[in-house]
Amino acid sequence: MSSEPCPNSLYLTQKRIDLILDPGHPLCRDDVVWMLGYIKKKVADEDPSLMSLSQPRLMQNFLYFAEASMALIQRRHYCDQEADRLRLWLMQAAHGLIQDRES
Repeated sequence: MSSEPCPNSLYLTQKRIDLILDPGHPLCRDDVVWMLGYIKKKVADEDPSLMSLSQPRLMQNFLYFAEASMALIQRRHYCDQEADRLRLWLMQAAHGLIQDRES
């Protein structure tokens, strides 16, 4: 059995990330939990795309991961402005793992 993810799985993952980061999509708690889990798994698996990031950039990724995590703990519902901020934090926490996007 191969440890390589199938192309369909990669496509579905990218599609979910795109949806979560889409400002037109109503952000929900499950989206945030899923994205944080995705980032955590990539870090735990020592994803090669993270290895090229500088230590200061990795620290920034961690800061944004922590901000998103704390927002998840402290809030049950998000207004549009908070959802936009949370999306920015998720995008920054995943820097190097996802395609660059305009913020």
